[in-house]
Amino acid sequence: MNKVILMGRLTRDPEVRYSQGATPLAIARYTLAVDRRFRRDGEATADFIPCVAFGRQAEHAEKYYHQGLRVTISGRIQTGSYTNKDGVKVYTTEVVVEEQEFAESKAASDANAGGYQAAPAPAPSAPAGDGFMNIPDGIDEELPFS
Repeated sequence: MNKVILMGRLTRDPEVRYSQGATPLAIARYTLAVDRRFRRDGEATADFIPCVAFGRQAEHAEKYYHQGLRVTISGRIQTGSYTNKDGVKVYTTEVVVEEQEFAESKAASDANAGGYQAAPAPAPSAPAGDGFMNIPDGIDEELPFS
């Protein structure tokens, strides 16, 4: 099985081109900066993953995606190779996007548009002494248990 799921920030605006022919197909290429789980020497590290989307996914990326936006994608890894103009064989690896979606609100995205560093998440409420969080005041709904 070849399946990959990533969440990261776009390193720049997607590059979108259209194929030639009777029915042009949109092809969007972008790179995601995906934070690594562990830090090296106390500093955050990231992998930069090239992604390619086709058709409606590419059109969506062209219209709504921009540098710094956090997105979640799923797709498959595809490898390939070609010979460049100097006669050197170049090997490629990229994620072919099957699904993509926003991973944050527009306000959070606008605040991070200048780069791909994640904004700090608000700290959760501290648990009470018994290990459970307190229920906030002002909730008008009934709890599903008593």
